[in-house]
Amino acid sequence: MALRSAARPAPKVMTAAEAVARFVRPGSVLGMGGQNIGRCPQALTFEIIRQRIGDLTVVGCNLSLGMDQLVGAGLVRRTASGSGNLERFGVTYCWRRGIEDGTLVHEDYSHLAMVSRFLAGEMGVPFMPTRSLLGSDMLADAPVLSWGARATGGAHDAAAAQRASPPKAVVVDNPWAPGEPVVLVPALQPDVSIVHVQRADPLGNVVIEGFATHEPEMLRASQTVIVSCEELVPTDAIRAAPERTTVPFLYVDAVVVAPFGAYPTSVYGYYDYDAAEVARYQEAARSGPAAVAAYLQEAVWDCATFDDYLARCAGPARLEALRAAMREVL
Repeated sequence: MALRSAARPAPKVMTAAEAVARFVRPGSVLGMGGQNIGRCPQALTFEIIRQRIGDLTVVGCNLSLGMDQLVGAGLVRRTASGSGNLERFGVTYCWRRGIEDGTLVHEDYSHLAMVSRFLAGEMGVPFMPTRSLLGSDMLADAPVLSWGARATGGAHDAAAAQRASPPKAVVVDNPWAPGEPVVLVPALQPDVSIVHVQRADPLGNVVIEGFATHEPEMLRASQTVIVSCEELVPTDAIRAAPERTTVPFLYVDAVVVAPFGAYPTSVYGYYDYDAAEVARYQEAARSGPAAVAAYLQEAVWDCATFDDYLARCAGPARLEALRAAMREVL
């Protein structure tokens, strides 16, 4: 597990503005939860944009809406992920534009490779072996090392070169099955990670329902963690069903109570995604930087809080309709 200070169970509830100002620094490696159009940490993402905290490296599995908005706000210099898209709503246009024009550096992994990197960070080991990426062109520039090269000293030269420009992955022979390639991916420990979950208690015990993708490994690997939640529940409720706790309190530094904090993406058990609002952002993102800036001005900078955005761009009737849509699914 990642080294963390001895944590005492103390209340960690604060506002999004307080949590972001306290834990997100310029230049941070920012882990992002959520997947596609589900459970994206939009309230926390908007607060980072509102406070204009930049020079970020954003990491995750499928980086989607929030990542694209951070890129559109000019706050990201680097990303690493398994993919970047909004499912049927298309690609992440700001992200793609940044990669194509060279203003954004991206390291392309598979989803499994990213989870493996977080797992290594969680365990406190320098890398993790995996068969993911083999057979793909994502290993085109990866060094291939053999145990024989180490014996001859060739590996020392390779190691020196890697320290100067660390590769994103290395291919080695399986020591127990020579000739069988194995990929080593480096550990990843985000400076801070943000996720939106169904429930948390004031101490930071987290309950995630439905998909969890890379989030448990990412949170346990992170130096600090900010969680926003649909519901703040009593600690006695957590203790009554401990098997439902996805991540325990010792990994969490801040709890932000944010109903509809993933809007316009969905939260399993609470509300469906808002297709109209996702499409409205996608239209702006596809149009170009001026349209994105106008969208962010209206949705973020002209709103003092995420609740103001919800009132301005959604409203009670639409939010209730999204709750009703989820109830129909269940």
